[in-house]
Amino acid sequence: MAKNGTAIIGQGSLPDNGTASTGTLQWHSAALSELGYVRSVNEDALLDAREQSLWVVADGMGGHSFGDEASQTIVDQLISFQRSDNMAESITDIEKRLTQANTICRDKSQGQVMGSTVVALFVHEPYCFFIWAGDSRIYRLRDSRLEQMTEDHSYVQELVTLGEIRREDMEKHPSSNIITRAIGVHDELQLENQHTLIESGDRFLICSDGLFKDLEHDEIAKGLSHTTVEESVQSLVDLSLERGGRDNTTAIVVQAEFR
Repeated sequence: MAKNGTAIIGQGSLPDNGTASTGTLQWHSAALSELGYVRSVNEDALLDAREQSLWVVADGMGGHSFGDEASQTIVDQLISFQRSDNMAESITDIEKRLTQANTICRDKSQGQVMGSTVVALFVHEPYCFFIWAGDSRIYRLRDSRLEQMTEDHSYVQELVTLGEIRREDMEKHPSSNIITRAIGVHDELQLENQHTLIESGDRFLICSDGLFKDLEHDEIAKGLSHTTVEESVQSLVDLSLERGGRDNTTAIVVQAEFR
């Protein structure tokens, strides 16, 4: 786990099951979290558990009480996660831990809001899973094409879905900070879960809104295109800070390679 400008780099591997490719699936990851230039507290938290094929970003809700404690609660619940050979059991375990984080935040809130978004990338070959609540995101760069793999749980996303505003206007909308799902906000947690097949060369970006809200789609693609994951995560966070560093900025870059 890293906060306040600490970086984590490393790699892990999963045994090949012959479904997606031949050889061994190698994972390389790098993570970085920065306070920024305006906030006094880093309310983001991250988990780079590459040995368990799990990467997580949590963004404590700015302007509310206990935002940093809420995001850290999510990481604390997931840090002891052990990947099972059974795919369904692993997914269920992650969701149970997030539900427990929701309960802890609700119990500690003392009638106030102790909330955080969460977004997790979990790999169980030949699939990768995206589990999230809120507007932290996962992007995938595949064959030089960038795709957003998660859909924000936010008021402005609902407006886009209804056709009332354009997607490119989301970040400029006056209600862009209103999210509709998060850890600790409601008694019942609603998580979304999507999955896709892994291809060799896939590169993923897991990030808080402090990174993507000041960057254009093609700028994220360019940042992810650097030779190494370490260069990519540093480039993206640096560019976000150059744009003003108005929010905490957290990013994890993860790449899959079959060897």
